[in-house]
Amino acid sequence: MAKKSVASLQTGSKRLTKAIKMVRSEKSGAYTFVESIMDPGKVNDFLSKK
Repeated sequence: MAKKSVASLQTGSKRLTKAIKMVRSEKSGAYTFVESIMDPGKVNDFLSKK
């Protein structure tokens, strides 16, 4: 399950995107959030991976 929260970040000439994904822990069953700053073209690949 992914929480699709995407914010555009601009630093100099590069355009970056921050994506936050909600991941469920197999041991405890609790949810954690994984954040990553990446190129906007790679966001869908990041969110679709488990």
